[in-house]
Amino acid sequence: MDSEDETPFDEGDSGNESSGDDEDFPMETDSNTTKERPLDVDEYPFEVLTTEEIVQHMIDSIKEVNTVVEIPATTTRILLNHFKWDKEKLMERFYDTDQDQLFSEARVINPFKKGALIRPKPLKRTSPSGTEECEICFLVLPSSMMTGLECGHRFCTQCWGGYLTTKIMEEGVGQTIACAAHGCDILVDDATVMRLVKDSKVRLKYQHLITNSFVECNRLLRWCPSPDCNNVIKVQYKECHPVNCKCGHVFCFSCGENWHDPVKCDILKKWIKKCDDDSETSNWIAANTKECPKCNVTIEKDGGCNHMVCKNQNCKAEFCWVCLGPWEPHGSSWYNCNRYDEEEAKVARDAHERSRAALQRYLFYCNRYMNHMQSLKFENKLYASVKEKMEEMQQHNMSWIEVQFLRKAVDILCQCRQTLMYTYVFAYYLRRSNQSILFEDNQRDLESATETLSEYLEREITSGNLADIKQKVQDKYRYCDSRRKVLLEHVHEGYEREWWEYFE
Repeated sequence: MDSEDETPFDEGDSGNESSGDDEDFPMETDSNTTKERPLDVDEYPFEVLTTEEIVQHMIDSIKEVNTVVEIPATTTRILLNHFKWDKEKLMERFYDTDQDQLFSEARVINPFKKGALIRPKPLKRTSPSGTEECEICFLVLPSSMMTGLECGHRFCTQCWGGYLTTKIMEEGVGQTIACAAHGCDILVDDATVMRLVKDSKVRLKYQHLITNSFVECNRLLRWCPSPDCNNVIKVQYKECHPVNCKCGHVFCFSCGENWHDPVKCDILKKWIKKCDDDSETSNWIAANTKECPKCNVTIEKDGGCNHMVCKNQNCKAEFCWVCLGPWEPHGSSWYNCNRYDEEEAKVARDAHERSRAALQRYLFYCNRYMNHMQSLKFENKLYASVKEKMEEMQQHNMSWIEVQFLRKAVDILCQCRQTLMYTYVFAYYLRRSNQSILFEDNQRDLESATETLSEYLEREITSGNLADIKQKVQDKYRYCDSRRKVLLEHVHEGYEREWWEYFE
């Protein structure tokens, strides 16, 4: 079956699941709830695209390549997806290497040699009367009810529809649906899917999967990670920089996490993994377990006997729970578990203490990280109470412009909380040096000022203390903003001059 020179998308259909079957997805921004914060970083050009604009961008990319390679649009889409939508890389491979190998790797039939590559139809399945036997359901049907791909495998349209629906709806496969024939890896093109699938919900799901694949594969595109937001950020080059979606969410384009200055993406990734692995159980482990003195496997004591046998099949060490020394001397004339200076037990205890010290160090930074995260959530709720205070202050003969300092203060407070939260991630992996001591001094100053600002914003406002509160809040948020910039500038200077050394 020849591929049609069309894409599976109508110009007005985004292919997004959230949209209705017959209407475009409405993109609305509630200006009352959006909290846009200025990005205090170097200029980083980006665009915010709706799903409809993303579909158009994909279609334009396909057309741009098609004007050069002149092959069916659906085949072009598969080739671009194979190269993660890197048009330059596709064009280089298309003209500089063996085209047969290129199409084979992309799992499509070479459109320039279709006739020679089509596999012959099995004659035993075809009758002179114009009927064929479907190799899936084994029904003998008119040839008009049979269809197939360029690989030559033909099945009835009903079996094709069921196969494609299962792949799309149950397996969530869109861009890599292979031929229904066993052992055939040729991909089903978009035009074939849209022709054989009749259910509008399945077609919409397929369009969504293709759109999502386009964004996920393209290194210059990223979905906004905010819940219920379907916008896409498009950049000119990929770097660790903050981008601000129209929904108000600010995140790092490189890793997709909330903007995490001053810590870098790779360190934050390690921290998140460590927290996921350790945070919920670390307190219990510290209180209820010890490590085997030989292999350091964590062991829980679940009985009264102090004779411990390591369950590690490669260890099987026997030791005393109390002193962590070898069990063999216990119960003999050489027993001296009660003696503080017993040498072997001292070595074991030292190793145990080092392990506990590492855990305590982690808990120190984790608790402060979590504390600022929790405080940030509370500070975000301040916007509602600040709005009430602003209205209250206007009743004390202050104009709407004059009370905007409160909102500005909350903006800066939230920025400081977020920065402080990530400084503890940075500090956890940082080796001690003169510059790290200076960093901790900056961190301490910012933390102290931030707590004071938070306290000011939670005070009751009366006609008697109005002028005093306004002056204190303005002075403190300016100081906080200044200290935050000093801290970040110092860290970035350290990156440029390679001051920072990290623990593995």
